[in-house]
Amino acid sequence: MAGCRGSPCCCCRWCCCCGERESRTPEELTILGETQEEEDEILPRKDYESLDYDRCINDPYLEVLETMDNKKGRRYEVVKWMVVFAIGVCTGLVGLFVDFSVRLFTQLKFGVVQTSVEECSQRGCLALSLLELLGFNLTFVFLASLLVLIEPVAAGSGIPEIKCYLNGVKVPGIVRLRTLLCKVFGVLFSVAGGLFVGKEGPMIHSGAVVGAGLPQFQSISLRKIQFNFPYFRSDRDKRDFVSAGAAAGVAAAFGAPIGGTLFSLEEGSSFWNQGLTWKVLFCSMSAAFTLNFFRSGVQFGSWGSFQLPGLLSFGEFKCSDSDKKCHLWTAMDLGFFVVMGVIGGLLGATFNCLNKRLAKYRMRNVHPKPKLVRVLESLLVSLVTTVVVFVASMVLGECRQMSSASQTGNGSFQLQVTPANVAGVQRTWKDPTQSSGPLQASASVTQVCSHPAGTFSPITLALFFILYFLLACWTFGTSVPSGLFVPSLLCGAAFGRLVASILKSYIGLGHIYSGTFALIGAAAFLGGVVRMTISLTVILMESTNEITYGLPIMITLMVAKWTGDFFNKGIYDIHVGLRGVPLLEWETEVEMDKLRASDIMEPNLTYVYPHTRIQSLVSILRTTVHHAFPVVTENRGNEKDFMKGNQLISNNIKFKKSSILTRAGEQRKRGQSMKSYPSSELRNVCDEHVASEEPAEKEDLLQQMLERRYTPYPNLYPDQSPSEDWTMEERFRPLTFHGLVLRSQLVTLLVRGVCYSESQSSASQPRLSYAEMAEDYPRYPDIHDLDLTLLNPRMIVDVTPYMNPSPFTVSPNTHVSQVFNLFRTMGLRHLPVVNAVGEIVGIITRHNLTSEFLQARLRQHYQTL
Repeated sequence: MAGCRGSPCCCCRWCCCCGERESRTPEELTILGETQEEEDEILPRKDYESLDYDRCINDPYLEVLETMDNKKGRRYEVVKWMVVFAIGVCTGLVGLFVDFSVRLFTQLKFGVVQTSVEECSQRGCLALSLLELLGFNLTFVFLASLLVLIEPVAAGSGIPEIKCYLNGVKVPGIVRLRTLLCKVFGVLFSVAGGLFVGKEGPMIHSGAVVGAGLPQFQSISLRKIQFNFPYFRSDRDKRDFVSAGAAAGVAAAFGAPIGGTLFSLEEGSSFWNQGLTWKVLFCSMSAAFTLNFFRSGVQFGSWGSFQLPGLLSFGEFKCSDSDKKCHLWTAMDLGFFVVMGVIGGLLGATFNCLNKRLAKYRMRNVHPKPKLVRVLESLLVSLVTTVVVFVASMVLGECRQMSSASQTGNGSFQLQVTPANVAGVQRTWKDPTQSSGPLQASASVTQVCSHPAGTFSPITLALFFILYFLLACWTFGTSVPSGLFVPSLLCGAAFGRLVASILKSYIGLGHIYSGTFALIGAAAFLGGVVRMTISLTVILMESTNEITYGLPIMITLMVAKWTGDFFNKGIYDIHVGLRGVPLLEWETEVEMDKLRASDIMEPNLTYVYPHTRIQSLVSILRTTVHHAFPVVTENRGNEKDFMKGNQLISNNIKFKKSSILTRAGEQRKRGQSMKSYPSSELRNVCDEHVASEEPAEKEDLLQQMLERRYTPYPNLYPDQSPSEDWTMEERFRPLTFHGLVLRSQLVTLLVRGVCYSESQSSASQPRLSYAEMAEDYPRYPDIHDLDLTLLNPRMIVDVTPYMNPSPFTVSPNTHVSQVFNLFRTMGLRHLPVVNAVGEIVGIITRHNLTSEFLQARLRQHYQTL
């Protein structure tokens, strides 16, 4: 079953897994990250880890705090604002490069094909034109697929992965420089290759990568590029910059800085504050105006005019001066918008269902095969798309003479032409230098939304909608960088325009403005697919520059989301689930409060002692995959006997006593009696200082508990690592909790030789600074790459200066909703469960809070009642 656990989908091994799967409980399947056979759902995998958003308040960090003052704090804040501005500018430049490159390749492609169409339309050799178009498209798509083979996480839009990252999940390779390069070049080849994809979605991923990498001033892909920049060396800072970069990507794509800020907030950032809001908005503004400045200067030669706010434009919405009955929208139209929202939700749910089935089919039948099969699938999609669109443009639909107003400054390709009308064929290819080129979806959105009524016939719109719906659904998920925003908008705009044509032509509603219905249809379909509400409303309002559209867009998106949620999840949530990422929603269900922390925690702990031998640490690190370990001491009745002749045990017991006496001193300061501590270890240490005057009954009860805790255990020496052969009593003995130490910290201590010999005092151990501890961030050394011949296994490591002595903890009786809110809001990675006497009884991670795991525990709870 190891192979199944390591695969995103283990459904392909039914023959070897069925026998074992039938005997497993849903809880075991959740832990293993496998698939429920009856529902065919992929459960969250255990190999995803959370980001370390919580600060580790250890001695090196406290030393940094001691050197901090208000002047350094202000300098740090100024540097952060400068970095945020740089992220916005760089994201805008990335968008400029993608847009310019797509135009360049499109003009190159159709400059050749246009000549062929004009010649072959006279001689009847349009098949040759089709072959030329196929040659260009297949070449571009082949290059895009090759880039995905280099970096697989560059496939798709990247929004599901960035949503997971903002939610606090560490997705491997998602914010690397190599991913950015493959994403940027891949998406321009995908769009230029004629696939039904958009470049706006990948811009969000690209902005997030810029936000993650730029503040580091170094790259893993380019190791020689490295500067001594001491700031922002933590997951906490990186995730804030990723939020800003993702928002900048939205702002650059749609010219919507406020919508980009709301996107980062709505789509998963689990931690948010006022300062981060200002920085994200400033970054979005920087990206939007950088792209606007350069695009306006390059395209129109008017530098500083700011005429092109984003990569996507819906055109201008205004009624014709000759049509006195026309209104952008009226109160009566709200009823139609609600109905369109319902239909959009149904269409979006259908789109998501079909795409989910396609994705599962690819996971079972395409991904396990050689990587070349993925490239062949992408080429097949490109072949079918090119042939269908070319044939449909020549055979289906009808050619209509366009008004001069609709032709000025556009020059875009129209699909509805017939071979019989040669003039119409030539008109479709006119002046490609003024347009984004045929088959580019972003230009088509502008045409469908802004062209006057009567430009497109209902038959053409219906055929276009059906073909585009099916081909876009097939394309999304192939091994090429691809966005879904623009295909959904274009598909929905065709649907809305079709509704407007029916209402105007067959029902006789003369006041209807077709552009408004196209926009509402685009919002309804996109809302039904992605299920975004607040941010999408603002994005569409900013993109159209029409504040009056706020109410109809909001109502339509709400209705579309509610309708779609009745059937399935949004497309991004579906793909997150298919990857098995343990994503945490905003809150738990109400019935989950029947569970407590003790019901969902992991009680079987792997821990370390304050002073541990190197051989024990190496054994723990090499035999487990945990990323944090509780630092504990054991509770014994014969501690003085254990201290004799063993310096290691003596150091651990002394550390425990000093910790307990510190707590006792704090209690004295609060004027409380030491008798309020029923802790066994506190009583052992302090019985010489405080006389016990407990009543006889309580004394007997406490003595029984102490005797039970002091039952001698075999193999308790701290220079021996926890063993799989331990009995249940050995595994769950009382352990006093002192803090958490991360795997990366332990490996760093071993690599740098931070240890002392048994004949020395722990004070002789070398000390590492905060900069030295964070020097290898984010790619810390691996324990398996450590040369053990350089280490003395009998040396001792004192981990207390580097552990976090004050992490967030919860009581075993804490309700699940409280645990969930604390974990998600504070961006935690590990949450220890500590009882009233300071003993750790379990630990909670992200996997213990997923909806699937909680549902399984709730079923167990009902069974025990």
